[in-house]
Order: sequence, then C-alpha cells, then structure tokens
Amino acid sequence: MQEKIILKTEFPDLTLLKRGKVRDIYDLKEYLLLVATDRISAFDVILPNGIPGKGKILTQISAYWFRQMEDIVPNHLVSTDVRSFPPACHRYSDILEGRTMLVKKISPMPVECIVRGYLSGSGWKEYKEKGTVCGIALPNNLLELSRLKEPIFTPSTKADEGHDINISFEEVKRLVGNEMAIKLKDISLRVYSKARNIAEKKGIIIADTKFEFGLNNNELLLIDEILTPDSSRFWSVKTYEAGRSQDSFDKQIVRDYLLTLDWDKRPPGPELPDEIVEKTANRYQEIFEILAG
Repeated sequence: MQEKIILKTEFPDLTLLKRGKVRDIYDLKEYLLLVATDRISAFDVILPNGIPGKGKILTQISAYWFRQMEDIVPNHLVSTDVRSFPPACHRYSDILEGRTMLVKKISPMPVECIVRGYLSGSGWKEYKEKGTVCGIALPNNLLELSRLKEPIFTPSTKADEGHDINISFEEVKRLVGNEMAIKLKDISLRVYSKARNIAEKKGIIIADTKFEFGLNNNELLLIDEILTPDSSRFWSVKTYEAGRSQDSFDKQIVRDYLLTLDWDKRPPGPELPDEIVEKTANRYQEIFEILAG
C-alpha cells in the first residue's frame, strides 16, 4: 500500500476545535474545516490503525451525494477545492487535498437520523426478541436482511465517545420540537429513498444509513458525511438474498473480523491485521468507483 495513512492532523497555524471518531475539525472563524482522516471506528471505538485512502474516499463520496440531494435539502458544504480555502490552509494542501471539506458553521441537531430499508444489525437483534425495530412493529416471520415494505426512521442519540442509544420518535419531539422532528423524519426518508433508487441502478443496495442535520440562521442543513461506507451498509444487488450474510461494500469487513476476537467492544480497540486493512481499503475504493467515481 503506497497511500500514506493519515491518522491525526497537526496544523499549528489553525485552531483545532475537536477530534471526532474520523474527522479533525478546525475553526476558521467564518467557516469550519472538516478533515477526514484515515481513522476507522467500529462499535463506536476508534481502532489503532487506519485504512489507507479512506478519508479521501469519504470526502469525495459525501460531496457527490450532497450534490444529488440539493433539490431535497441544502447542505453545509462550501468547497472541497483547497485552492479556494482561506490562505492559512494552503501550506497544508498536501495533506488537505482530497480529504477536506470547507463548510458553513452550524448548530448541530442533537439526534442522528437513521433510516433502515432492510432488517439488519441491531434492528435484526431487536426484531428477533420483540418483533419490533426501535419500537416500530414489523410483520411476523421476516428473515434477517429482509427488505422492509417501507423504509423506517429509527433515530438515536449522538455520542462523541461510547455507544449511541436508539430513541423513539416521541423522544425526538421532546428534544427538537414537534415540527422539527417531523421535518427531520420526512427529509431523512426522502433522501434515503432517492439515494436507494440511484444506487440500485448502479448495482448497489443501501441497506441503512444515518444522516446528521444542523441549523444555520434557522435554515436546516444536511451536514457531516452522507451515504459513505462509514455511515451506511452497502450490498450487491446481484448477490443479495435475504436470510444469509451479504457481501458488503463497507466496514462490515472490520466488524466481522472484530466479532471473531475476545474483545468487549470497549477502548482500546484491537489492531487490525494487514489482510483486513487491505481488504477494507479495496472495498472502500470499489464502492467509490461504483457510486461516484
């Protein structure tokens, strides 16, 4: 692997606002700089080694989807071209190029807007026990990874560290108000449905995904990343079959490997072997080329 792995950025002339699970965020006064590193997290734990090229792929896939969804909802993206960034950034262009978004400053909404079109992950686990997903009743006798008749909105809390917690739609209303909760649900379902139709024509199933929103001068914006391998489950249309595991184009490769270990899903995370790193990097590159390349 010749791609240099960027796990952490250090820009002395810029003001570091925070480090997320994947992104380093810098405050440029009028704007924010979101630098997608090659860090990878699983089960909400940052792992010690990264995936080469991952940050660039996340940034470019997000930019592609932001453009696709502008007719539904505006977004926070200003530019991905380093040449148009404020001058203080230019000396770091070799690191910033391809992995960075200059974005508007916003006030993030306190929920993650998850949409599920298929019965997988934690949703499948709950369905087996209760016949529901996040409290939403589903038909009996569904198989694991079944396509749902209609996509469902299953929000969660946002956590910088530790695990996000699924919450009800009523809880979303308490957090952001009735009108905003309805708006978040409606836009999330519309964006997912449009993305699913686009992706299926390219041979990709978007099983589920999560969106984040924020307010800028009372205008609701789609923010952070969108429909990337980090925030979504991608499967092949050609090989899809309910009731069995899918060939994934996302970080499920990493999750599946970690589930073979005796690890309690708490920090520190285990180091990934070279084979898993390389396989994951290839999958990220492949989904980028299919969807947005």
